[in-house]
Amino acid sequence: MRFPCCFAVAALVLLAGSTSPVHGQAPPAAAPDRGSQVALPADASYTVHRAIDVTRAALLAADDRAWSRAKVLSWGAAPYETRLRALWAPEGLYLRWDAEDSAPWATMTRRDDHLWDEEVVEIFLDPAWAGKDYWELEISPTNVVCDVRMVAPHPTVTSDLTWNHEGLETAVRHEKKADGSPKRWIATAFAPWAGFRSLPLPAKVALPPAAGDAWGFNAFRIERPNGPARPTDGAVNRAWSPTGAQSFHVPAAFRKFIFSAQ
Repeated sequence: MRFPCCFAVAALVLLAGSTSPVHGQAPPAAAPDRGSQVALPADASYTVHRAIDVTRAALLAADDRAWSRAKVLSWGAAPYETRLRALWAPEGLYLRWDAEDSAPWATMTRRDDHLWDEEVVEIFLDPAWAGKDYWELEISPTNVVCDVRMVAPHPTVTSDLTWNHEGLETAVRHEKKADGSPKRWIATAFAPWAGFRSLPLPAKVALPPAAGDAWGFNAFRIERPNGPARPTDGAVNRAWSPTGAQSFHVPAAFRKFIFSAQ
């Protein structure tokens, strides 16, 4: 897919509802490249700092100054490196992915389409460390979203696409190299805390989280370099925390997403 300018206008949307059914996500037709399958240390974690003196608009626009307080989590080898950042505020959680990609593409256009069959960035968040009924967010290079209540993980992998995160906002921006060819795409999201409460969470889960609270999480990237004509050929599925399975949905691979007071 080609983009007409160096910085495509961010497609900021307040997303509407969906009527997709509960279903099981099927594995890809061909075995993808999953990179290293060496498990991360059990104490691996990501610290989520507070967003201070920045606006929602600046964070969703991927303004680097607005994101300067966020730690950078990187995974995947060239040419498909991916970086995740997160910040939290009293009103909600902010997320940002930077995906290096010389030929981003997407054909799906509807919320809760099966984005995992194309190119996408993803995150799973398990506020209760329950290993089920956790939060999944996927964003495509064209800012199509799939937000999911994951009912059950691998090997049954059952998801509820009728669930939607109320108030979710996302944006995607594309950057080009000096010669005009694609360099990377950047996806951002704002997820209000109130939207998490509609998951079947125990009352003990604080929203917004208290300083020191830790949720389970993992982050992902699916790259399909042969485009829509041959999407399964040479597919690259990369997890920050390798799962050791032919699925991302392995709660044993979740690590700590720790909310900092600072």
